[in-house]
Amino acid sequence: MRVWLIIASFVVAASARHEEYEGWSSYYVVPYDFGQLEAINEIVQKYNLDVYGHPAIKREGLVLVDPANKKNFTNALDELNIKYRIHTKDMKAHLELEDKMFKDKVSPLPTRIGGRLPYDQYQSVQAIHQYMDDIAAAHPNIARVVTPTVSFNGQPMKYMRISTTNFQDTRKPIIFLDGGMHGREWLSIPPVTYAINQLVENVTDPDLLNRFDWILLPIVNPDGYRFSRDSSVTFRKTRSIIPGNQWSMMCPGVDLDRNFDFVWNTIGTSDHHCSYVFPGVAPFSEVEARVVRDILHQHRNILMYITFSSFGSFIMYPWAFDGSLSDHAFRQHSVGISMADAINRVKHPSFLPYRVGNAGLIRGSGMAGTSIDYAHSVGVPLAYTIDLPGVFGGYWMDPIWIEQVVIETWEGVRAGVRRALATN
Repeated sequence: MRVWLIIASFVVAASARHEEYEGWSSYYVVPYDFGQLEAINEIVQKYNLDVYGHPAIKREGLVLVDPANKKNFTNALDELNIKYRIHTKDMKAHLELEDKMFKDKVSPLPTRIGGRLPYDQYQSVQAIHQYMDDIAAAHPNIARVVTPTVSFNGQPMKYMRISTTNFQDTRKPIIFLDGGMHGREWLSIPPVTYAINQLVENVTDPDLLNRFDWILLPIVNPDGYRFSRDSSVTFRKTRSIIPGNQWSMMCPGVDLDRNFDFVWNTIGTSDHHCSYVFPGVAPFSEVEARVVRDILHQHRNILMYITFSSFGSFIMYPWAFDGSLSDHAFRQHSVGISMADAINRVKHPSFLPYRVGNAGLIRGSGMAGTSIDYAHSVGVPLAYTIDLPGVFGGYWMDPIWIEQVVIETWEGVRAGVRRALATN
């Protein structure tokens, strides 16, 4: 039943915006101990539900529930005495309301304020790539755009290399930041473009430019991001299809953060193409994941890798697949605390304070094939997923908050980078 509902949703989505969410609801859930957290994850997996904001112990998450499973979901929570409350009974109507609210705040074309991207709008792929090209043209001595390939749908895969020595000084550690791994996580992209601004245009911390080299990949998943903006806002995966495969044609795409070749497809995934955590038919089946892989292999002196996602206000490190600690755990936690402390000092009062910890333990379930586990497995000592803050009144962070988020996130990044060098 669930599979055919999903198939129908994709067919309908082609003809009318948000029609695929007719009859859907969303719920806040909050576990009060680790057992309840594990139980929520089991319920989500059993009914193949979509988690928009991950719950943590004594911290609410947001779960999207299709019409066929509302009763199953709430009955299961009631039986386990897990507290929940309705976020919205009519997800379609709620998304339509958000469309109206964001109408004048989502920029379809490149816009510029003061020579940089504005941070009061979610920018298009075109605008972000144009910004990167403009920065490289204006600062050729330190900034270069690399376009190694194109996405499945033919969009350029662009990242920026920033260095005062053109990456020739191998003594300089490299910091690698990426965002936009999941199409619907629009907020994960601005912190990366803002880092470009702070390193090249605004240069508030010249030591970070002189002591480190930087690789910045703002949009890992340009196809998913574009499809989320234009067609189906909650879409998470890539847009790849396998010709001749019926399920792939009906339910395109792969969860990029389950597609990396580290204990791939062993936990926290689903073999069904329609699942939002489908890991692909093989490790690195997705060209977008291969771009991240190739950067990690090309540069063996990467000190820190940070991938931004949303929402939750978490700073998480390996191992995500089983919640165990690596040999670098003390250092990972110490640097993570430095980032969290720096953000928490300047964060907006409406945002939750950041928590730091092992990804598997914070989430209460293992996640195989993640980019942070893969990066750590190939020698990056400090690898983090930073789940950015969210205000759960809606499914998306209102654009009025973007500037606050990027400013406070940069405070965390620069504190973490300095701490990482001190512990190197």
